Amino acid sequence: MTSSSRAGSRPYDPLNVSQLSFWASSAEEREKVFRVLRNERPVSWHPPVEGGLMPPENDGFWAVTDLEHIVEVSTHPEIFCSGGGIQFEEVPEEILEAASSFLAMDGPQHMILRKLMSSAFTPKQVNKIEAQIKAQAATIVDDLVDGGGEGDFVKQVSMRLPRWTIYEMLGLPEDLREEAAHHADGMVSWADEDVAGGREPGEVLNDSLVGLLAMGMEFAEETRKHPRNDIWTNLVNAEVDGQRLTEEELGSFFVLLSVAGNDTTRNTITLGTKAFYDFPDQKALLLNDFSGRIGGAIEEVVRWVTPVMTFRRTVTQDTILGGQELREGEWVAMFYASGNRDEKVFDDPWKFDIERTPNRHVAFGGGGPHYCMGNFLAKIQLRHIFDQLLHRVPDLQLGDPQFLVGNFVNAVKSMPYKIG
Repeated sequence: MTSSSRAGSRPYDPLNVSQLSFWASSAEEREKVFRVLRNERPVSWHPPVEGGLMPPENDGFWAVTDLEHIVEVSTHPEIFCSGGGIQFEEVPEEILEAASSFLAMDGPQHMILRKLMSSAFTPKQVNKIEAQIKAQAATIVDDLVDGGGEGDFVKQVSMRLPRWTIYEMLGLPEDLREEAAHHADGMVSWADEDVAGGREPGEVLNDSLVGLLAMGMEFAEETRKHPRNDIWTNLVNAEVDGQRLTEEELGSFFVLLSVAGNDTTRNTITLGTKAFYDFPDQKALLLNDFSGRIGGAIEEVVRWVTPVMTFRRTVTQDTILGGQELREGEWVAMFYASGNRDEKVFDDPWKFDIERTPNRHVAFGGGGPHYCMGNFLAKIQLRHIFDQLLHRVPDLQLGDPQFLVGNFVNAVKSMPYKIG
């Protein structure tokens, strides 16, 4: 039996992907549901998602689970817009505006901000960033090897490189970095009891957002007064068609960089490293020709991990998608974690294969104007940390990761390691 939406006009799919219990299950368990949806009804209607910060105002959302339709949604922003929000949980509008930066924008406004951001990443700055990342990765693995024994791989390795990279790249004073990273964690794990520490989820999110916004705006103001030779100074002074970023826009972008730059790469390092040690044949294959195979290996790692599992769009006009009639104002959620296991696109999708060609994954988005502009930075970090880990720590043993329960980021709270 299917239940009906509140409007009573459309039945919900019998396979419910809205419940927290669904997202608390393993990726393998969720895949059983995704496989049926992908192959039988790749665009399906579901109840409002559980676990939001406020009661849902919508009757449900469309789940898009196959790669073909994910790409269709991504590449038609005039029909599926980002301005209504990017997560399929209901959040207050003021939080959406402050936290999402240009991710939740459309049209000319989005393109101007994106050009301003891109203009800050000059070739000279990119080369400087790569040199820093290479040195940081070496130091982190030095500490891992010298420490020996056992511990939490997330704390010892995965969280350190993205945090170091982002805040070093921006020139954020070292005494502010721990606080900034703490707030960034709160932005994606506000529903986790360990992070909340007794506070309500809305309080955790609000405290984290306000803290990061204030820090970003103050940092922008200080940088205008005392410019440096770094990316943040370039951003503060960037100008496109006579426009500059306002303090509020810079604050919002600081939030985005802190969250996206820290969390997604952290989880990709964690689960990517786990994949190499779980599939020793692929590890050996890569080490046999690291420089020749690392590019393809990184593409397979991000497909395998899919650090961002879902993204939402809003329908701007009545349309047809996958044979379904979508109405203006309805929500559409793209399930990247499902699209990256689409059997119609990937041969043996549950095989970790660093020589997979072609590899049309959607881990950086399905194309279109919102394709991840930070993908080059993530790839640099992954290249250097895998170079260090795989060459220098052959006897690394990794336990089972402990996941954060959520429907947005494929987040790992901790993962035990042992050397020797």
